[in-house]
Amino acid sequence: MPKDQPVAHDVVASEVVFQGKIWDIARETFEYPGGQLVREFVKHPGAVAIIALNERDEVRMIRQYRHPVRENLWEIPAGLLDMPGENRLEAAKRELLEETSLEADTWQHLIDFYTTPGGNDELISIFLATDLREVDSGFEPEGEESDMLVEWVPLADAVRSVLASDIKSPSAAIGLQALAIKRGILLG
Repeated sequence: MPKDQPVAHDVVASEVVFQGKIWDIARETFEYPGGQLVREFVKHPGAVAIIALNERDEVRMIRQYRHPVRENLWEIPAGLLDMPGENRLEAAKRELLEETSLEADTWQHLIDFYTTPGGNDELISIFLATDLREVDSGFEPEGEESDMLVEWVPLADAVRSVLASDIKSPSAAIGLQALAIKRGILLG
């Protein structure tokens, strides 16, 4: 069975060529068979995403504006690993609460993926949250989160939307398909 493997090539030079609010662009020179290579890539703090599944087999989804693609995308709750000392599960719990006013009693790691490994080191971990309850989060959304639409969507409908390319958010697409495969959901 194929499995990705870490490899360490000696980095001989590294610099930040752009420092951003959330991520930076790095330029690194490293040793590789045949000589040195130079690559520029986005240095990202990483992120988490959550499939919140209720007892009716519905997924809590959000519609949020994403400026780089100029679209309102249907997504699953997600957020950055931007709190010092916070592990991935803690970040997932925080993001679920902030974006959907939900807490979950049961958490399961679902899948990890790199968003764009040829030019970005962002790793996203997706968790499945069940045994949900609504709470008052006290969170005040701002920016693109200020007009988010939050809805329950039947899991099968969400997976069909992914397969029809009506949902293009990578976290939603990968997470929903992973859950459907693990649960043996067949769509006709």
